[in-house]
Amino acid sequence: MAEKKKSDMLERLVPALLVVSIALAFVVGILWQKVNSLGGGGTTTTSTAQAPAGGEVQPQGPTQGQLSEEQVSRIVKVSDADHIRGNIDAKVFLIEYSDYECPFCARFHPTAKQVVDEYGDDVAWVFRHFPLEQIHQKARAAALASECVAEIGGEDAYWEFSDSIFADQTQLNDIDAVAASVGVSGGAYDSCVESEKYADKVEEQYQGGLTAGITGTPGNIVMNQNGDAWLIPGALPYEQIKVTIDEALGG
Repeated sequence: MAEKKKSDMLERLVPALLVVSIALAFVVGILWQKVNSLGGGGTTTTSTAQAPAGGEVQPQGPTQGQLSEEQVSRIVKVSDADHIRGNIDAKVFLIEYSDYECPFCARFHPTAKQVVDEYGDDVAWVFRHFPLEQIHQKARAAALASECVAEIGGEDAYWEFSDSIFADQTQLNDIDAVAASVGVSGGAYDSCVESEKYADKVEEQYQGGLTAGITGTPGNIVMNQNGDAWLIPGALPYEQIKVTIDEALGG
């Protein structure tokens, strides 16, 4: 009788243990994914890609490496509408999709500056907005303010504003003070920020990044004049970025 009771108990426990095992495996998988993301030096987006107006969501590109011709066609070409640091006629563009509140973007910012300093007129840095609002609640407001700074103070003020925030992201608690520190304040600035004048531009850049295969910040694309492009996710060190830039220059 005792043996039969023990057998019945085991039969009841097996399904429960199976469910617990599956749940634990699921949790471990999520944690492993998180660790991998942090180890790669980037912040991934948890949002669902939204379709650009009048179109469908495009399939995302590879996680890293040279892009195919079809994948390159999805990248928004560099234009006067972009914020460009360096020579606009450079042989290679480092296109960064960034988030002002992302700690990995702050880590990568000096690296991108080093690229421009080291390569001179051969490489220019293009900064595009990719605010991850689900985890960075101040990112979009900072992006909108940066565009108002650019409108009123010009490109030099824009880059000073960006440099200042990435040097100390606690300043996101008072974005207007950062704008004032680079010489932009007053009614025109206040009106620009309050009206969210550049909301469409910020959203277009975010959607353009999704279409190009950007899944987190910083999301970097190296592109040369021949139209060859490489996707480099995460805050990789200068030495690793240099390898791809040299390949792009060689092409």
